[in-house]
Amino acid sequence: MSHPVVLTDANFSQEVLQSDKPVLVDFWAEWCGPCKMIAPAIAELAKEYAGKAKIAKLDVDSHNLIAGQYGIRSIPSLLIFKNGKVVDQIVGAVPKQRLKERLDANL
Repeated sequence: MSHPVVLTDANFSQEVLQSDKPVLVDFWAEWCGPCKMIAPAIAELAKEYAGKAKIAKLDVDSHNLIAGQYGIRSIPSLLIFKNGKVVDQIVGAVPKQRLKERLDANL
């Protein structure tokens, strides 16, 4: 898949918790400036990690149930899931290279 998976409260369990690959979930919102700043990097990661990891986005305004479950207080927040569990968390707009390092550490 060459673009980020769009997550909802309904498909989160199947796409993230039951994934056989690590999943980087970008918790974002339309009004969030830093979220827009990292969006291109997230899209590039989806292409670069196709087949190795899943890159996904969850709009916290539309799907706040999941955001609440994971205690998302500030966005962008990026969680890396492996085998259905959170193994890493990155808060704020960070350089793409930092995201790659954290993803690679969990592949």
